[in-house]
Amino acid sequence: MTEIKDRLNYLEEKIAFQEQTIDELNEALTNQQQNIDKMHIQIKYIIDKLKGSTTSNIADAEEETPPPHY
Repeated sequence: MTEIKDRLNYLEEKIAFQEQTIDELNEALTNQQQNIDKMHIQIKYIIDKLKGSTTSNIADAEEETPPPHY
C-alpha cells in the first residue's frame, strides 16, 4: 500500500513540475511573440522611411561635372 502511495506522490509531483514548466514556457513564448510584433512594426517603419527617402550621395550623369582633362 505504501508503494502505491509513494508512486502516486511521485506522479503528482511530476505533474506539478510539468504544469509549472508549461506555464513558464507559455510566458516566454508570449514575451517572444510580443518582441517579434514590435520588431515587425519597427521594420515596417524603417522600410517606409527608406522608400520615402530619395536623396542620394551619387549625382545623376547629367548633373555630374566633367573631369578636368576635358
